[in-house]
Order: sequence, then C-alpha cells, then structure tokens
Amino acid sequence: MTVTRSEYPENIGDRLPTEETQDTIASNKVEGTAVYDGSGAKIGHVHNFMVEKRSGQVLYAVLAFGGFLGMGERYHPLPWSVLRYDEKLGGYVVGLSPDALRNGPSYARGEDPVFNQTYGAGVYGYYDTPFP
Repeated sequence: MTVTRSEYPENIGDRLPTEETQDTIASNKVEGTAVYDGSGAKIGHVHNFMVEKRSGQVLYAVLAFGGFLGMGERYHPLPWSVLRYDEKLGGYVVGLSPDALRNGPSYARGEDPVFNQTYGAGVYGYYDTPFP
C-alpha cells in the first residue's frame, strides 16, 4: 500500500491522538510523574521507562530516587508491574520501603547498565517478580 502526501492533513498535529485517554497515556506524561510509597509520601519520580523493542511491552519504570536537588540521585529500574497508578495522588505507588529501593538494583547518572536478559532477571528477581 502506498500512502500519498494528499492523505496526510496539512497540520499532522490536528490528527494525532490526545496525550491521555481513559486507558492510555503518552510517554511524555509518564516521565516526571511522582512516585509515592505505600503511605503516600513522595519518594521520587519516573525518570523514564524501558520498552521491549519487539513486543512493545514496558519492562521497567526507571525511578529517580534519593539525593538532593538532583545531586546524588540514583536511578532504580523497577518492573512495571510493581507500580500502581493512584488517581487521587496523580502518580504511581510502590509498596516498597525506601530501604528496599535503596538496596535494590540502581545506577548513577552517566552509568549505562546493559538492559539484557541477565540484568533483567536480576532486577525482576530482586523484586520477586517473574521476568517476562
């Protein structure tokens, strides 16, 4: 099938979906969203998330946590399944203590972990979640 230029609207932005619907949300709205512990205290925010290229499944939410004003902040990959969206808080909740997060897999700004099967199995194993 060939798509011709005449099939596109003059302003493609007029035809793109909204950033949020009842069941979906745009990635740019997830990044920066607050993350809370089980008591409702803010512990960090979603720095980004990692998507498996072939399936499109979100494998990790990378939580920015710790430090002060970005100094000493670390990035903690969490299995997406350990996050629960809370409409009242307007953010994600993790049922983990700050100590459990601090002791979990993490990396510093400028470090680039290799998000491969071995790394993924370790992350998921730490959170006692089956690796997909």
